[in-house]
Amino acid sequence: MNITLRFFASVRETLGASQQTASLPAGVDTVGAVRAHLVERGGVWAEALSPERALRMAVNQVMCGADAALTEGCEVAFFPPVTGG
Repeated sequence: MNITLRFFASVRETLGASQQTASLPAGVDTVGAVRAHLVERGGVWAEALSPERALRMAVNQVMCGADAALTEGCEVAFFPPVTGG
């Protein structure tokens, strides 16, 4: 399955990229599985997307949880929670 990955704020800064296309292996079919797959790359990927790090996720610009299913060509976004004052 091919998807588009989008990264925002500190995730983008850590990875040095705002967007990337990815071809996912069989079995990587949820947002949580994509995150785990990217963490396995190690280095800055493990740092930016660590399971210990609070991140928000979206599929096709709709907020979702880790169990959200993916479809061919979808967009998956990762970003830190937004806080304000």
